[in-house]
Amino acid sequence: MNNALKEAMKAKNERTVSTLRMVNSTLKNADIEARGSGKPLLGEAEVLAILQKMIKQRQESVEMYKKGARPDLVKQEEEEIAIISAYLPKQMSDAEMAAAIDAAVAETGAAGMKDMGKVIGVLRARYAGQMDFGKASGLVKAKLQ
Repeated sequence: MNNALKEAMKAKNERTVSTLRMVNSTLKNADIEARGSGKPLLGEAEVLAILQKMIKQRQESVEMYKKGARPDLVKQEEEEIAIISAYLPKQMSDAEMAAAIDAAVAETGAAGMKDMGKVIGVLRARYAGQMDFGKASGLVKAKLQ
């Protein structure tokens, strides 16, 4: 990411520079916070979770800006989403997500809504950064009802 930041600075790509600086800052703050509470350095799963959270925040902003008729800000947020998404692993397709959910339900022996937490826990452990857990929780809920 630091190399990409340097290249963006050389290319004078201001949107990429500001977005990567923001990502670096967020990751450093999370790392400092973790060390302050006695936790180890951020692992890959934590970094992916932070990047996904940043993308989700921007997606929510896009929706608000669309309602507010601010196409300039929508474009800015969408560009930031694209830049941050480049550092995430390939996202699972709907079919792959459904297969993973079926496997997790079978593995945990989930029989009803009370077992939803177990299924989501298994999915988070295996597919962090690869799955949209907002969508996945809806699919799990539909499967367990």
